[in-house]
Amino acid sequence: MCTVTFIPSNGKVFITSNRDEKHFRETAKYPLPFLRKTGTLVYPRDGDAGGTWAALHENGNAVVFLNGGLVPHHPNPPYRISRGLVLIEILDDSQPYMKFLEMELDGIEPFTAIIWDHRELYECRWDGFRKYPSYLNAEMAHIWSSVTLYDEVAINKRQYWFDSWRKTVIDPTMSEILHFHQFTGEGDDHNDLLMNRDGHVFTVSITAMELSPKKGIIKYLDLIRNRSYLQQLNFTKSPVSP
Repeated sequence: MCTVTFIPSNGKVFITSNRDEKHFRETAKYPLPFLRKTGTLVYPRDGDAGGTWAALHENGNAVVFLNGGLVPHHPNPPYRISRGLVLIEILDDSQPYMKFLEMELDGIEPFTAIIWDHRELYECRWDGFRKYPSYLNAEMAHIWSSVTLYDEVAINKRQYWFDSWRKTVIDPTMSEILHFHQFTGEGDDHNDLLMNRDGHVFTVSITAMELSPKKGIIKYLDLIRNRSYLQQLNFTKSPVSP
């Protein structure tokens, strides 16, 4: 839930997430299909609360979460429900962006949601008090880093790495994007994309979604077990036009 990229390439869209977590968190389950009220969702399942940080709907919509809203915050549990369950609730709606705007978030820890909805891209931040929704250009590539783990200097440095990489890799494949997410940095374990802060907080997995008009592919790298998993979801349902 801590580093996310969005990249349009060769008629497809790639959304990739590095999950940085505390060492005591239970290891997540690899992506599986789950039948919800609006259709099938595929996502890796958090071992603690049963939610997720990245999910794909059979209608082609997708949502990825990052920890934190606009600025670093001090956790103040207990929270009403897990942010990972909020993600599922947002995606399990015919119009995820509208769901974010309408839903009650009081008692939910701050988060940033990247929402792919009807082939439109939105950045939706919740700081614990109010919402900050933004419409983004889906023809451009974007990168986000969690404000709870990375200060402004580190975030800007990661943006520079991303921009420099994009100049050399014009139309990247999933493999090239995963390579970027695994090996980009300058030897600083605290702030490289694959991070490790003295074994207390570290990158535990990478989830990559490749979305074409007819299907979605999720590749999941479990960095704890050193395994990879692949799931494909055919887009059998069309999103309801807003």
